Amino acid sequence: MAEDVAMTELDKQIVRALQGEFPLVAEPYKALADSIGISEELFLERIRVLEAEHKIRKMGAVLRHREVGFASNVLVAWQVEPPERLDEVAAKMAKSPSVSHCYDRNTAPDWPYNLYTMVHGHSREECEAIVERLSEETGVTKRAMLYSQKEWKKTSMRYFTD
Repeated sequence: MAEDVAMTELDKQIVRALQGEFPLVAEPYKALADSIGISEELFLERIRVLEAEHKIRKMGAVLRHREVGFASNVLVAWQVEPPERLDEVAAKMAKSPSVSHCYDRNTAPDWPYNLYTMVHGHSREECEAIVERLSEETGVTKRAMLYSQKEWKKTSMRYFTD
């Protein structure tokens, strides 16, 4: 476990810069570093340190799926049995380009599902075909499909804001 050291003001500035719009330029990290008045080298070094200290876990893009043509999405709750297969099944499902999220969850007496995937498609029929293919590839047949009715929020967590 990394030593618990408080975030410096510079590190907070870097995190704030990283959680904004990513510049679509040839040298995006240089542009981000310039925006807070430091060198690209220092910016990248601090990111490496924050990762090593487990203060930054991941960086990734947020796809606004409806704006790029994916009109349908479904949260699929899977019942993976035996539970020891969970890692193997999750690894296969996570490789699908149609799956944006894949994570395990605890079960409950009236809810036996232990793996969740978010599947995106251009139509409900396409989503159902993707889910059927995932089922065939993994041998997991017990599932509940929960289609989105309305999107309430499409933002990521924001840290060190005013």
